[in-house]
Amino acid sequence: MRRFALCCCAALLAGCAKSEKRTTDDQAAMDTAAAAPATPAVSPAISLADVAGKWKIRTTDEAGGTPVETELTATADTSGWTLAAPNRKPLPVRVIAVAGDSIVSESGPYESFILKGTQVTTRAVYRLQGGKLVGTTEARYALKGHDSVAHRPTEGTRMQ
Repeated sequence: MRRFALCCCAALLAGCAKSEKRTTDDQAAMDTAAAAPATPAVSPAISLADVAGKWKIRTTDEAGGTPVETELTATADTSGWTLAAPNRKPLPVRVIAVAGDSIVSESGPYESFILKGTQVTTRAVYRLQGGKLVGTTEARYALKGHDSVAHRPTEGTRMQ
């Protein structure tokens, strides 16, 4: 998060810096860009009904390793969402936000699929793109003496 804030500040400073010399071509290009109406890219709004059904969810570490495959059952409202893994009871999933193009959910704490005996709480942000759920899952592991956080790319394909 700090790295993101630093990059934003650097970009802002670079954009605000005055150039010593500007050619007439540069000025003409800037005038043309300023005159063109800005059309922001609008992502379609998502609803819980859009994702209702069963999804095969696959998360990996940031390098693409340590895959975890689960089954997400999503409903058209915030109740009844579950996450199931082989040889495990289904875990309840709390939908905590639906806004714009994103759904944010949270699960846990529960025993990690990766670190046996370690409790984890996950927060996933899903977007519907090309018929798939894509996003990131943040996993917070409760380790002795400290916590550890992993950001795991997430992709889901519809099963039903």
